[in-house]
Amino acid sequence: MKIPQIVIDELIGQARQDAPNETCGYLLGTSGADGDVVTENYWMENIDHSPEHFSFAPKDQFAALKYARSKGLKILANWHSHPASPSRPSQEDLRLANDPNIRYAILSLHEGVHLNSFKILNGEVVDKETHL
Repeated sequence: MKIPQIVIDELIGQARQDAPNETCGYLLGTSGADGDVVTENYWMENIDHSPEHFSFAPKDQFAALKYARSKGLKILANWHSHPASPSRPSQEDLRLANDPNIRYAILSLHEGVHLNSFKILNGEVVDKETHL
């Protein structure tokens, strides 16, 4: 999955603004011969307001899907921040990663800024891409 620097910069800004709580959203874009290309971040409120986990409001998820469809985009990834831990899925992240058709991206602000995305199947990471 390709994520342009302008989108990465937006994710970093959002993560810093919402810290010490986790922030979250969807990465929207297109799929084609060149693979998946992110075109925008769709921010969603972390309704848990927690530094250790996040949840989307179902109404926000439906709004994101409706928005993506109206723009001819796909939800390519679910993303969230780890303000004080590395860019890797926690046990909770693995347990809650239920959609095999998207990637799960984690932006860490711990010991620098790191962004990785993961394909997770049956609670196991089967692929990792480094974006920053």
